Amino acid sequence: MKDTQAVRNFGIFGHGKCGKTSLAEALLFTSGRNKRLGKVDDGTAAMDFEPEEIDRKLSINAAFNRLCWNKHDLYFADTPGDANFINDTLFVSRVVDGAVFVIGAVDGVKNQTETFAEIIADAGLPAVIFINKMDRERADFAATVEAIRATLPLKTAVIHLPIGSEDHFTGVVDLISAKAYLFADNGTVTEAEIPAEFADEAATMRELLMEAVAETDDELIEQFLEEGELTEEEISAGLQRAVKQGAVCPVLAGAALANKGTALLLDAVNRYLPCPEEAPAREGRAPDGTDITREQTVDAPFSGLVFKTMADPYAGHLTIFRVFSGTLEGDSFYNASKEKMEKFGQILVPEGKEHSAVAGVSPGMFAAVAKLKNTATGDTLCDPAAPIIYPPPAPLRPVVSYAVSTTKKDDEDKVFSSITKMLDEDPTLRLERHEQTNEIVLSGMGQIHLAVVGEKIKRKFGVEMELALPKIPYKETVKGRAEVRYRHKKQSGGRGQFAENVLVIEPLPRGGGYEFVDKIVGGVIPKQFIPAVDKGVQEAMAGGVLAGYPMVDIRVSVVDGSFHTVDSSEMAFKISGSMAFKKGALEATPVLLEPIMEVTVRVPKDCVGDVIGDINSRRGRVMGMDSDAKLERINIQVPMAEILEYAPDLTSMTGGRGSFEMEFSHYEEVPANIADEIIAAAQKE
Repeated sequence: MKDTQAVRNFGIFGHGKCGKTSLAEALLFTSGRNKRLGKVDDGTAAMDFEPEEIDRKLSINAAFNRLCWNKHDLYFADTPGDANFINDTLFVSRVVDGAVFVIGAVDGVKNQTETFAEIIADAGLPAVIFINKMDRERADFAATVEAIRATLPLKTAVIHLPIGSEDHFTGVVDLISAKAYLFADNGTVTEAEIPAEFADEAATMRELLMEAVAETDDELIEQFLEEGELTEEEISAGLQRAVKQGAVCPVLAGAALANKGTALLLDAVNRYLPCPEEAPAREGRAPDGTDITREQTVDAPFSGLVFKTMADPYAGHLTIFRVFSGTLEGDSFYNASKEKMEKFGQILVPEGKEHSAVAGVSPGMFAAVAKLKNTATGDTLCDPAAPIIYPPPAPLRPVVSYAVSTTKKDDEDKVFSSITKMLDEDPTLRLERHEQTNEIVLSGMGQIHLAVVGEKIKRKFGVEMELALPKIPYKETVKGRAEVRYRHKKQSGGRGQFAENVLVIEPLPRGGGYEFVDKIVGGVIPKQFIPAVDKGVQEAMAGGVLAGYPMVDIRVSVVDGSFHTVDSSEMAFKISGSMAFKKGALEATPVLLEPIMEVTVRVPKDCVGDVIGDINSRRGRVMGMDSDAKLERINIQVPMAEILEYAPDLTSMTGGRGSFEMEFSHYEEVPANIADEIIAAAQKE
């Protein structure tokens, strides 16, 4: 715990199906941490252990483990590559010190590869690139490297040249040492001379490597220009500095499923990725709001950031945090975000689905504690004598929403309490009740995301939830003016009912709500009955006159009327007000209103035409556009009814490179032909 020079903390990043989890399994096996090579397709992967992950052969949660390699302690996270679960990936990128970026040699740089490269670049992470699946049919190392250089915001330096590909992938040439390393079937590596057929290419590639390294250092570039050569030690030392500064990313080749190249990758992690002390100091703020930084050293006061909460069937809620500074021992720490002390039992280190109890933790380690009372994802844990608050990563905003129901009415409360527990585990979920439609709406990152939530709830809590598209909260209003008289008279022996009033109904500007005006003079309606008229009008407005939707943006004035000294009552005037309004609203040109959403769509420039064409087909309006180096930001307004299922369509149009955010903007009148269909459907229902 006192020496962090031999500690490495990194995340494994890459798009879905590039082999991240297979690589994690191979690293664990090669290091001796695991005695067998787990496989995703067989359901034996140590890092994909949730039943939903095993069934889908897909990483849903970030998983954590540790291993020892050449006297270095490595703590790493295997992150999801699917857009539905990318929030975990973003959170991990904010707490690790480095990255292993996995790219498949067959598919190469896919559209979504750019997304993960930008995550690494935005977080400023030193990275090692591992070109995986070199043993697969159509594997092409050179084309993949060229695509990385052409499209990704990462500068590359190839340090391993593959010897063969597909069935003939037998090893790599290390361009730094000018030696070959041949792979055996059991994952071991044998040093050898460079095969003669690769000698010329290796010499050319070594020249390019020296040039790439020299460009990152003024002294090296001067020496390289003068002598035309760098020694092995100079290349290695220069590359170490350049990688840790984020100036260049070394590129290696391998095949994770066959466990080829993983030992060399572990060597590269030890050599090129920073230890905690070499990583930048973490920025935070003191309780008084002033900015402070904390070096990631053992001697600094303890601090860490909670970046994930997991519901563990045995330990209850597990709080997972990254230790940034100092050491944690004992049984308590200070939650600076909540300003509360928290007590805990054991300190655990995650190892896939298992956890090992440890006496203490220090910088660079992932750690977990169970059953905290006040701590949530994003909270800062620290020494109470040296409080600091780190800015938490902001969760992505959900992009799809579905109404939640249950197959059994008796299970309703259980379903909603189960979803509430899932909110602690997944900050991208949002649960809210829509008052107008009386629906409970669950929002998330995609249909697969919400389907997985449903599967987890069924497995953990034994209840099933059903999802359906939410109802659109239409409203009604009037466009014209109407004056109407209504007399309510009822005689049935004994005391009767009598009330008469004259209402003037007029539209208000959009967003004006409801306004009631008392214009009675001369006491033609006694003052005590006026509130009853108002109440009757409001009750009528709640049920609408076209399709049963609430009415808004209306001014109602009561201008005249009459009463009976015996038969008039508050109830009579309430009924009279309600009936008068319904009659008058039908005469004042009632129309249907629909919610309009403000949407910001971010897409690559080559997709703009398709996206705008699609938006036009959804009755949307482009309000403006902004651009940066790679993405175009399109600001649009579009009816909610047209964009409920937009997420999968945008993914299809942009190859997964597009994203969007939306929020409610305002209400607008529904076009007549569409309004007729909505009204007919509502009346039928």
